[in-house]
Amino acid sequence: MSLITRKVNNGRTTDELMALLSAVACSILAALFIAALYFGREIFVPIALAILLSFVLGPPVGLLQRARVPRSLAVVGVVFLAFSIIFGLGTLIANQLSQLAGDLPVYQSTMREKIKSVRGVTASSGTLERAADMLQELSRELDRPKEDKSVRGAVPRLGAQNPAGTTLPIPVEVRQPDPGALENLRTLIAPLLNPLATTGIIIIFVIFILIQREDLRNRLIRLAGSHDLQRTTAALDDAATRLSRLFLAQLMINATFGVIIGAGLTFIGIPSAILWGILAAVLRFVPYIGSAISAAFPLALAAAVDPGWSMLVWTIVLFLGVGPIISQVVEPLAYGQSTGLSPVAIVASATFWTALWGPIGLVLATPLTVCLVVLGRHVERLEFLDVIFGDRPALSPPEMFYQRMLAGDPTEAADKAEEFLKEKSLSSYFDEVALRGLQLAQADAKRAALDQARMTKICDAVTEFASDLSTHYDSIPDVTSPTMDAEAAAAVETVPDAAISSNLPVVQKADLPLDWRGEAPVLCLAGRTPLDQAAAVLFAQLSNAHGLTARVEPADALSTAKIVQLDFTGVAIVCLSYLDASSPAHMRYSVRRLRRKLPEVTIMLGCWAENLDKESLEELREAAKADIAAGTLREAMMMCRTAAGVQEVFERPAPVTPALKIA
Repeated sequence: MSLITRKVNNGRTTDELMALLSAVACSILAALFIAALYFGREIFVPIALAILLSFVLGPPVGLLQRARVPRSLAVVGVVFLAFSIIFGLGTLIANQLSQLAGDLPVYQSTMREKIKSVRGVTASSGTLERAADMLQELSRELDRPKEDKSVRGAVPRLGAQNPAGTTLPIPVEVRQPDPGALENLRTLIAPLLNPLATTGIIIIFVIFILIQREDLRNRLIRLAGSHDLQRTTAALDDAATRLSRLFLAQLMINATFGVIIGAGLTFIGIPSAILWGILAAVLRFVPYIGSAISAAFPLALAAAVDPGWSMLVWTIVLFLGVGPIISQVVEPLAYGQSTGLSPVAIVASATFWTALWGPIGLVLATPLTVCLVVLGRHVERLEFLDVIFGDRPALSPPEMFYQRMLAGDPTEAADKAEEFLKEKSLSSYFDEVALRGLQLAQADAKRAALDQARMTKICDAVTEFASDLSTHYDSIPDVTSPTMDAEAAAAVETVPDAAISSNLPVVQKADLPLDWRGEAPVLCLAGRTPLDQAAAVLFAQLSNAHGLTARVEPADALSTAKIVQLDFTGVAIVCLSYLDASSPAHMRYSVRRLRRKLPEVTIMLGCWAENLDKESLEELREAAKADIAAGTLREAMMMCRTAAGVQEVFERPAPVTPALKIA
């Protein structure tokens, strides 16, 4: 009993047990939720359709309200107009289907002749025909009813006895009386009851959602968390606005696609062209495969109608010409490159909703998932939806930088950084992405999860990464072509505007004081670990980009044995680089050793620790007896320029390509 108690009281065992119970509870809740969606689809499908229609009809209702129309009247009018259009399209589809069904026997002979012509030009047509005839004969033989050989050929008489001595049964035919007018009416109305009931539920829900929009928003805020009303309200309003614009733009684009397809098929001569245009507009809501499915029916009909092949060829040209233009030109101009969903999420959601709700689920899959992703991006408790279904990277930019340095892939990191530099400055990337990635590495090293070999590997990768960016200067670019890379765009979003300063010109050596005109006036010294050296490499590269040539020395350069060998020629300022703020004694001894060698040189303490405020940084500077201290690379760079006596002129700097010097 004591062993069990010890295991239960163990913190790790308790955490694992709670995690297991939480996973089991989430699995049970997910299973119950999916079962409710499946068995309650008769209710949930109308609700889902009503929610999506409310997003589409919301902007027109808002326009009418701004025109002094009462909300109830605006809602009823817009809903009536929308469902009138839907019913009109449904009637048109029914008429087109009826006409097409009547014309199908006419196309059957054309299709048969075309198949024969295709078979005639193939080398193995005789073999195929014989195989087809054999299969048809076998099928007819299998479908033939079994006969009794003992009575074959004899025509039995009613009531007569067979050779076995039993009386043959007398066939009886039961006929129903002619139905009356009421029965005919019930037979006519019964198939329409379910669609009419569903339509009525949708109309009621749409009107209710549009009229009670603020009340529903407040209830959702209560469920999502009312501790921050301003943020939650703004997030939900922004999400509703974005979804309304997205679905309305998507509806208009798909309707335009359907009109173009319908008009093109009418010009080509495809029967029931209006039907195929409406089908193309509806199926285009299904990503990837919707357009292909909508093209299959007109292509088959073109092959059946035309004795030749010109109609089929023109139909293929129509779909291949209109589809890419809509998807690659019109859609990006209307609402961006994508709907915010990852390709895997689109396929998975289409499979999931189709399995639950059938064909209507396939059409609703993408809009429903877009709703979930937008809510996940704005509501903190629903953030997991954005992680699962969104197209934004699952890892933060610093985490991806750290992962690439761990994997020894600085080239890929440099490529993503160049995409970032299309919109932001070099110092912004170094401070907000690269340095934060090194802070994650320092956290792992502090808890003994990162050994010396891996830290050295990270330092080497950062050195190569900085060398790949040596042709870039630190300036805010003119954003003429924003980055289209999802990872770089996510990194751009994470960089606050406060981290970006005005452009500064590159310092020319002729404008520097005499003691700053040496080969490398800025000396960057690593504090204790290779990670500190990696941070020093980033600062040295930023210093080079500003025209102040820098060199880097490793972490053991200040040891008693090696400091005598250190070359201090031409050094005007020394930057001690630390990612860990928990060792002020080491900082103090390092500054003391430098003072003995360079009594007149400015010593700067660069402490790049995470969440280090100004007061704590000043306390570290006083404890280490350093001249100045900086908490970010950009701040340290500005201190170097000030120490060099540079007169700041805010203009675009000329390109500079300094070489990063690593000792």
